[in-house]
Amino acid sequence: MSPRPPTTVARAIADRDLEEIHYYLSQAPRQLPSRLLYDTLGSTLFDAICLLPWYGITRTEMRLLVAHGASIGRRASPAELVELGCGNGQKLGALVRAMSPLRPDIHLIDVSQEALDQATRLLREAGVARITLAHGTYEDGLMHLPSAPHRRRLILFLGSNIGNFDPPGASAFLHLTRRAVRSGDWLLLGVDLVKPERDLMLAYDDPLGVTAAFNKNLLLRLNAEAGTNFRLEEFQHEVRWNRSASRVEMYLVSRHRQDVVVPGASRSLEFTLEPGESIWTESSYKYEPDGVRALVESCGFQTRCDWIDDEARFLLALCEAVT
Repeated sequence: MSPRPPTTVARAIADRDLEEIHYYLSQAPRQLPSRLLYDTLGSTLFDAICLLPWYGITRTEMRLLVAHGASIGRRASPAELVELGCGNGQKLGALVRAMSPLRPDIHLIDVSQEALDQATRLLREAGVARITLAHGTYEDGLMHLPSAPHRRRLILFLGSNIGNFDPPGASAFLHLTRRAVRSGDWLLLGVDLVKPERDLMLAYDDPLGVTAAFNKNLLLRLNAEAGTNFRLEEFQHEVRWNRSASRVEMYLVSRHRQDVVVPGASRSLEFTLEPGESIWTESSYKYEPDGVRALVESCGFQTRCDWIDDEARFLLALCEAVT
């Protein structure tokens, strides 16, 4: 029997994105939503970052999934896997193979159509027949999950993507995830842990400049898709470790004074960037193991098992939705 074609959920409308861009660029400091980093080129650059020797999150998580995938499958025994932010699908493919002979249906959610296409091709090669795609944000994807009565779900939130939320945002997102599943469903959470500052700085400001290109591509995308007039050559990629907040912060810093126009559906936003003024593009919070367990337990999940790579400082937690 030939595999069924994937179905697709429409993504968020452009006007809503423009309103969000206006809002964040009007803050002090000016900001941009990190999800906008992941257009086609941004997703490709991120895949390249994952190959760099200084960025070990993807390799470490892959090792943990391969080593413990069979145990995850036995404990959760899911009929459906839902991955939030699937990327190129390599980690999900490794988990599916490790969980064999289970053959769960797959539901993929990502803001990048290129990532969805890549993941679909890889999973087809792994023998997955039933794949549903949702092109949009995590929140939109969770809200539009198809009804699945009497089918156990395993939600995957890997790659330490939980670290892109501030603490209140992480709690709100996990509460939303809990509302999208039933008691007895499962969550598999990958979380980067606090490590030496030098290692963190190299991971987010690599000597080859790949992460800098990934960051600057956000402005290239806005120029192309939103009609902004950012001058890319006038920006410097900058990374800071905020120890008190336990987060890595990525910025684009304007080298010179420049006037910026951001078109909108009803009005344009105009502002001036002064020399040295920055736009905050991404945060990556780093956790301690006890903090991860406390977070998920405050949101309606119970950690049933977790695995820690002590050398790379990364944690993979399998959590059950409880009443």
